[in-house]
Amino acid sequence: MMRRSASKKAGQPNSTNSINFSPSDLFRTASSRASSKEMERIDNLFHSYANTSLGMIDPEGIETLCSDMEVDHTDVRILMLAWKMKAEKQGYFTLEEWRRGMKALRADTVSKLRKALPELEKEVKRPSNFEDFYSYSFCYCLTEEKQKSIDIESICQLLDLVLGSHFRAQVDYFIEYLKIQSDYKVINMDQWMGFFRFCNEWLKFPVLATTLSLAEKIEEYK
Repeated sequence: MMRRSASKKAGQPNSTNSINFSPSDLFRTASSRASSKEMERIDNLFHSYANTSLGMIDPEGIETLCSDMEVDHTDVRILMLAWKMKAEKQGYFTLEEWRRGMKALRADTVSKLRKALPELEKEVKRPSNFEDFYSYSFCYCLTEEKQKSIDIESICQLLDLVLGSHFRAQVDYFIEYLKIQSDYKVINMDQWMGFFRFCNEWLKFPVLATTLSLAEKIEEYK
């Protein structure tokens, strides 16, 4: 009998050793590479604004970023950006916070970040998100350790910035009251959230309340 040859012709593929990639494998590989490149660009953007000695973007870096985006540093959308990053310290962004926000916004350049701001604003203004943003804005302004309240002047500025476009009349009434009253030197989180709940209840009333009744109502919602 003729013996079957154990060897194969040179260049003939070995079916048992060849590696076959499915389309899904190739897609995952390409996606992973793209994600890695995106993160590298996000990190590079961070370091272009970061204070190297602190390892964070500090207030000066944020102002430079705002200038490059052609947005005022007092614009409420910068606070929204901090909310998206879940930034813990006012005026500072860590690398982890920056990555979280930029990846969520799909922004790895200043141009993309600027273009993402309108959509971010829409996201924040959704009822399902706005209360969280409103609460966050108070916590973000607590700059000292164990601080639980904010002075009246700062509260008035924050109210106008965060809630003014939603409840203009109510905010104006409350700010006017806060500036003329002498009982409160600071506002705490309960009072801050109480005013927000009051504003939402206000929508059910057919007429505006007086400044005094507004203050009384806030106390009820504490």
